[in-house]
Amino acid sequence: MDRLTSPRTIKYIMEKYGFHFSKSLGQNFIIDDHVIERIIDGAEVGGEDVVLEIGPGIGVLTNALCESAQKVVSIEIDKSLIPVLGETVGHHDNLKIVNQDVLKTDVKALIKEEFGDRKPKLIANLPYYVTTPIIMLFLEERIPISDLIVMIQKEVADRIVAGPGTKAYGALSVVVQYFTEPSIVTRVSRGSFMPMPNVDSTVIRLNVRENPPVTLLDEEVFFLTIKDAFGKRRKTLLNALSSGFLKLTKEQTKLALAEVGIPENMRGEVLTIDEFASLANAIAKIKGATNGADNT
Repeated sequence: MDRLTSPRTIKYIMEKYGFHFSKSLGQNFIIDDHVIERIIDGAEVGGEDVVLEIGPGIGVLTNALCESAQKVVSIEIDKSLIPVLGETVGHHDNLKIVNQDVLKTDVKALIKEEFGDRKPKLIANLPYYVTTPIIMLFLEERIPISDLIVMIQKEVADRIVAGPGTKAYGALSVVVQYFTEPSIVTRVSRGSFMPMPNVDSTVIRLNVRENPPVTLLDEEVFFLTIKDAFGKRRKTLLNALSSGFLKLTKEQTKLALAEVGIPENMRGEVLTIDEFASLANAIAKIKGATNGADNT
């Protein structure tokens, strides 16, 4: 069999197993060897590493991971690809294939069972429609991984690494940067896939922080502050925070903004993560005082 990135090989496999690309699963297979090399290099996968892969497809990236890492566990949702993977990568004795939907899997239990107390690197070529849900699942549930190295839509990657005051900066930027230190590994053109998607992609690496970069009184209030601030980008912070999930009055919002020295007419898109933390802590104090008064 020719290399797995060869369109001829992919067509051969599809015909042999009666496989058809699923639009609903967002299946696009990598046909560029250089992209595989850049992912392995960017992820810094070595012989002592353990890897959790999501969406192995026909095993193009899986094969390279097995050649570089100590152990690989790959989660594939499409049961029709399981026999394909048996042929393409089944010869690796350091590989386990799990036929499950990662969003419906107890990933913490799987990691504990397969890797013990070790934190694997999560490496994935994700369907665009589940990119954000999967990333946020691993971060918000604090699933024990050391890094996320994922192939995602270019625009989503740009949002994740964006800084304050830029058009791409938003709630996703702040939340992901709270949990991780993001960096761009490589850009990938749409021509590197079969079938060719309508957009370009980016491989991004998210190094999971041991500790958050800011100190919070209430993490939930912090996330709600971010959500409200970016809920309606054209609104000032005074109006956005007074009409959102935090259920603040305008007077409470004014007090919080004044405490941290943020002008009422400022918009959330210009605040740094430190400023969001200070604002959220001020709001948490006000809400705590209010709740205390209500309970007396």
